[in-house]
Amino acid sequence: MGHLKDRPHRRRWKSVALAMGFAGGIACQGAFAAQPIVGLPDFTPIIQHYGAAVVNISSTSTKLVRGSTPVNPLPPNSPFYPFFQRFFSGPNAAPSQKEKVESLGSGFIISRSGYIVTAAHVVRGATHIVVGLSNHHVYKAKLVGLSVRYDTALLKIKGHDLPTVPLGDSDHLQVGQWLLAVGAPFGFYNTVTQGVVSAVNRPLSDDEYIPFIQSDVPINPGNSGGPLFNMSGEVVGINDQIYTSNGGYMGLSFSIPINAAMRVVNALEHHQAIRFGWLGVDVQGVSAEMARAMRLKEPVGALIASLAHNGPAAKAGLKPGDVIITYDNKPVYSVGQLPPLVGNTSPGTRVPVGIMRKGHPLTIRVRVGTLPKNLRHAPSRNVTLTRLHMEVGPLTHEALNDMGIHHGVVVLSVDPGPAQNAGIAPGMVVQELNGTPITSPSQIAHLVANLPAHTPIPVLVRRGKESAYIVVTLP
Repeated sequence: MGHLKDRPHRRRWKSVALAMGFAGGIACQGAFAAQPIVGLPDFTPIIQHYGAAVVNISSTSTKLVRGSTPVNPLPPNSPFYPFFQRFFSGPNAAPSQKEKVESLGSGFIISRSGYIVTAAHVVRGATHIVVGLSNHHVYKAKLVGLSVRYDTALLKIKGHDLPTVPLGDSDHLQVGQWLLAVGAPFGFYNTVTQGVVSAVNRPLSDDEYIPFIQSDVPINPGNSGGPLFNMSGEVVGINDQIYTSNGGYMGLSFSIPINAAMRVVNALEHHQAIRFGWLGVDVQGVSAEMARAMRLKEPVGALIASLAHNGPAAKAGLKPGDVIITYDNKPVYSVGQLPPLVGNTSPGTRVPVGIMRKGHPLTIRVRVGTLPKNLRHAPSRNVTLTRLHMEVGPLTHEALNDMGIHHGVVVLSVDPGPAQNAGIAPGMVVQELNGTPITSPSQIAHLVANLPAHTPIPVLVRRGKESAYIVVTLP
């Protein structure tokens, strides 16, 4: 029994020893702790030097607005829905009327004489543009020009000795570098947000010629057109758009590289035509199954499906079935990477194109042509989703802004079938399908074609200002 009584004392000594050892361990750890690889950045000097060159842009435009019409209270799958629907549409609908719309954005001054760069969708269609500086001076702005394809616009105000921003080289951006955005999110002027580069040369389906900078910098409505600074205080991008399912920031921001934007700005300033490079090929992605059939080691590259007759690629000797794996010595991992590379190449340039042909590597030099005018602004086409028994179409920037969303396709018609059974009706917007954000009719068509049958699929739809998930089961 005596040894049992001694245990508490032994425990106390053991606790003291452990405590001393733990404390000693902390002391040793502090003495030999590794120095951090990077320190936390201080953004104060950037704002002090260049914050005054960031401007707020207010634009006014006129649009046609449909008159408000009562909504059919019955679900589309109700047998009485068609009967009551005639009372909520057609000749009984209120007439359309013109309405003034005001929108806010951001921009930055690039010359002391008053040239300002912003995103094209901030001022497109505007009848009145006002620019406000941080010193509370307000100027009426003139639109010099814009490029829809690059979503870049150039404005001019009458001023002198204005503050300006230095321009950097977006080609040297690397993943992990710190970035700083300045703008007017939700109308809160001169707001600063920070983050890091998440990816470079990121293609998006609806802006195929822009090699976007992806970051986690918080960008919200009103930030569009504002500058994206690097740690040297240089502008490396124009804040452009986000991916979201509810209209709020979710960690995915996309900015136009300043090198691509300035190509447009220089042409607009000198009243020159903006020319895009063109190969004259229709390409598609390479699946794992296709890679095996093409005798490729990996499912990478852009597969040539067809060539324009007498186009640059055809003249150089490229053929359907060739898989483009490099362009101008830059790797092409996916089909979306090719259009920005080609579009940003000056027409007339001879470029080495690396391909795989029947399993063998080959390099062909192609003289890049000029994108034909009739191909420049080819809009996304309406698509019939056979498995869902419905037709969808693209949404304009204006429509997206009106609804407070940044992606989606509009439902044009619905026939009896899976979509109608789930409650999808014309006028709704499909924002997300099975967890994937929807950006174009062609994209959702590809997704629907590859979804499993007899499996509940979550679909995020929006009607007016409200979003909700519904479930669709495909045959």
